[in-house]
Amino acid sequence: MSQKNDTVTLIAALLITLIILGGGFWWLRRSGMLAGLLGDETANTATNQPQTPTNTPQFDVPNDLPAGTTLSINGSTSMVGITEGLKRDFAQQFANATVNTAAQGTDKGLQALVNGNADIAAISRPLTAQEQQQGLVAVPVAKDAIAIVVGLNNLFRTGLTTQEVYNIFTGQVNNWSSLGSTNAEIQVINRPLESGTRQVFQEMVLKGANFGSTPNFTTQERDATTPILRALGNNGISYATYTQVANQQTVRVVAIEGLTPEAANYPYQRSLSYVYQEPASPAVRAFLGLALSARGQEIINTVR
Repeated sequence: MSQKNDTVTLIAALLITLIILGGGFWWLRRSGMLAGLLGDETANTATNQPQTPTNTPQFDVPNDLPAGTTLSINGSTSMVGITEGLKRDFAQQFANATVNTAAQGTDKGLQALVNGNADIAAISRPLTAQEQQQGLVAVPVAKDAIAIVVGLNNLFRTGLTTQEVYNIFTGQVNNWSSLGSTNAEIQVINRPLESGTRQVFQEMVLKGANFGSTPNFTTQERDATTPILRALGNNGISYATYTQVANQQTVRVVAIEGLTPEAANYPYQRSLSYVYQEPASPAVRAFLGLALSARGQEIINTVR
């Protein structure tokens, strides 16, 4: 009888130990500590928490800047709203500082930065390896989607597949009738070569292929969204950063693969970044610190 009781006690003790260990294992996985203890990458994956890169620059916003401080920002037209929103808040925090802004496109903004004519470049594409070798550092501050747009009165009323977008912008399809609409030539309104949005579009959407060169293609002289939208007319098609067209009353955003740009799995998404050169001045650090702060992200989400 005593031996039987000892056996039952032993089994109960083992069960309790397994429950405690199981709960501890579950807690370690939930807390993310398991990866640190075991060096197991899959343990962190199980928490479904994004991992912050260890080399992400950190910028502390100072309490004040010296009198006469100036900050020059140039670059992507896609980031005009973001830059102006941050500029207003920056001016309120630092009355001694003056911020000058321009939007000449990603490439010209980077050139101005390298040449010492700008302190920060706003870019809508990744830095190239050559640009990184020049000591340029990109700081992503927002996610953005590239929208495909047509004029409000365009008779094409359905969505497009990614292959159809590719065919249109590489010049393989040049009539709306090929897409189930009216018999009319597709007028493709393109951005200039220096446009960061164009460069991202070519890599992301066209997979590095060239834009079409047939007569139905028109390239704008200036990288500005408003003239492009005006040029669409009844048969035009183009692309733009989504935040610049979302509330426009004269154009219509075309769904891609049944998805609109608000969808998390919309196919044409990119990062918007500010670029600086080391060593960063106190004014640069202050502006980037603001952009990355909770306050700055709130401003960015409001103006986009």
